Amino acid sequence: MSQYRPLSAVVLAAGEGTRMRSETPKVLHPLCGRPMLLHVIDALVALPLERIVVVVGHGAERVTKTLQEQVATELPVEFVEQRVQRGTGDAASVALTAGVFDLDAEDDLLVVPGDAPLLRAETLAALARSHREADAAATVLTAILDPPTGYGRVVRDEKDGVDRIVEQSDATPDEFDIHEINTSIYCFRRGLLAPALRRLSPENAQGEYYLTDAVSVLRETGHTVIGVVADDSYETVGVNDREQLADVEAALRRRINQRWMRDGVSMTDPERTYVDATVELEPDVHLLPGTILAGRTVVGSGSMIGPDAHLTDTIVGEKAVVRQTVAHEVEIGDEATVGPFAYLRPGTRLAAHAHVGTFVEVKNSDIGEGAKVPHLAYIGDAEIGDGANIGAGTITANYDGRDKHRTKVGKDARISSNTVLVAPVEVGDEAYTGAGAVVTHNVPPRAMAKGVPAEIEEDWLDKREAESE
Repeated sequence: MSQYRPLSAVVLAAGEGTRMRSETPKVLHPLCGRPMLLHVIDALVALPLERIVVVVGHGAERVTKTLQEQVATELPVEFVEQRVQRGTGDAASVALTAGVFDLDAEDDLLVVPGDAPLLRAETLAALARSHREADAAATVLTAILDPPTGYGRVVRDEKDGVDRIVEQSDATPDEFDIHEINTSIYCFRRGLLAPALRRLSPENAQGEYYLTDAVSVLRETGHTVIGVVADDSYETVGVNDREQLADVEAALRRRINQRWMRDGVSMTDPERTYVDATVELEPDVHLLPGTILAGRTVVGSGSMIGPDAHLTDTIVGEKAVVRQTVAHEVEIGDEATVGPFAYLRPGTRLAAHAHVGTFVEVKNSDIGEGAKVPHLAYIGDAEIGDGANIGAGTITANYDGRDKHRTKVGKDARISSNTVLVAPVEVGDEAYTGAGAVVTHNVPPRAMAKGVPAEIEEDWLDKREAESE
């Protein structure tokens, strides 16, 4: 028994996926924020593999580019192209003859489809372990389905080994009634698989070279072929159309939510909480119903998100509260509060204790520590100083028809309701504006700007304080 042969993997990802009715290659359709194929790769990179070889075909350049950009592993991941899709047997042959494997090495080879995103590393490890313990030439991962419609049936021999796999279109009536199906997930002895593939024939209903026929070839030549039944048949399901895509995404989201709840994240209603696989959450985060966390979003300990918040590529500090908010490429500081009904656009940064309130839109702006934009305002291309307060109806007029310009509001400034700040303009520290002012010139510190266009009264705050003494 050879239990210590090296282990590699081949991923079959060349199919067009016509039932998806999409210009996007099937294996690139997103599931929980990542292309379907990457979920399969994630399961594989968790194993002690020598290499992963991905067989691409339809949309080959796009699939290859996506994986090269998003796979984060030191494990070698190589790509070979099946230029003409002639079946899974031909795809495996392309992988073995592309020059990426050492021809003299004795190793085992996992072969998995690129459209099985629920597959777990633990299941693949158990498959490889059973394969080695039996010293088998081939080991088939099977599942029990009722009904087994659409899948190849596993025909067992008198010793409970695998005699052959019969595609449904080629099955006899007795074979058609078998409920044990082929999941298209295998472990092969690579040195025996290569000659078996050379003996395949396309004489079947589809006119293709079936990898399943390699199982029969190995069996007929006296080699051991076994079947291992998956503990969870749903884990092996493939995605062939949009309905299956939605079902699998729901299963992945349940899996992700369960993981975070075990790690100390509270979810009031997990069925209405959507967390991408790329999101990072710290303990004691509380997610309320309708929350959608996408991309590279990170949420710090003690923060409350939702209800009905949609954050993409957003960093949230500790003990922040974000309600009914849409945010994209934003930073929200510790103990900041956002919403309800706020829109934070790319480049926005809220410092600690800042507040952005109801019906406020902020774009490419810095909101200083403790600063407040409570309601009904547009802040674009601006710097709002620490402790400043922006009144209702305030807007930064940042676009002159050709270029965008910046607005700067100093520390502890007070911008009154319905002020228009016409950029480029600066309002100094502790300066004020009057209600309805249209500010077109810089306002010195502690001055007052009021009127249309605004007139500036310097040292206004000094005079006010003197009068109150």
